[in-house]
Amino acid sequence: MARAMEWRDEGILLASRPHGETSAVVEVFTALHGRHAGVVRGGASRRMAPVLQPGAQLDLAWRARLEEHMGAFTVEPTRARAGAIMADRLALLGLGAICALCRYALPERLACPGLYAATVALMDALGQPGWLRAYALWELQLLEETGFGLDLGQCAVTGAREGLAHVSPRTGRAVTREGAGEYAARLLPLPAGLAQGGTLDAEALAQALQLSGHFLHHRLAEAIGRPLPEARARLLAALG
Repeated sequence: MARAMEWRDEGILLASRPHGETSAVVEVFTALHGRHAGVVRGGASRRMAPVLQPGAQLDLAWRARLEEHMGAFTVEPTRARAGAIMADRLALLGLGAICALCRYALPERLACPGLYAATVALMDALGQPGWLRAYALWELQLLEETGFGLDLGQCAVTGAREGLAHVSPRTGRAVTREGAGEYAARLLPLPAGLAQGGTLDAEALAQALQLSGHFLHHRLAEAIGRPLPEARARLLAALG
């Protein structure tokens, strides 16, 4: 007889949907097992409704007869997030965008420990000062994790590490103003606060999201073959 597969991990709830009359199918982003789906018995009950909210931090145990099966989760909440930001519409939209992009971009059952740690930190920062800059950096890390990372360390033309001001929309490499020369108008702006660890005002934040958005649309979405999730567009629309 085949031995049942099981593991225990922590994770972020990305989505939940009803399954039959009493259960729910949940999708989680876990520390050691990546994006993973499973059934929660009784997950459609009133008692579980407050637990199975997007963004919730969960202690998870998964069990299945065979590894390729969907399997079943038992879940214990360790931290709720949606309730704490319920009065902050922008933070709620940010939570929705993070969950949607994780579901969209991450391969199933492939551990992404660096991105997982960054996602937990970002989720915990939602609604706090500076979270939008952290979100912009998180989108760049998501691109890196999925194989479409940008090279913002030095100028592709001169090799300089200071004064980086543009990014090539074709190669994803940074360029200084001097290196850009007459081609500057064809390049994407690189806000100084993004490359140098400073703050981002409203204009710089818009430029940062335009930068990551270009590569999310033209690299990641084209590779996946589906448009980006609407949740990201809703966040950008709210930012104006």
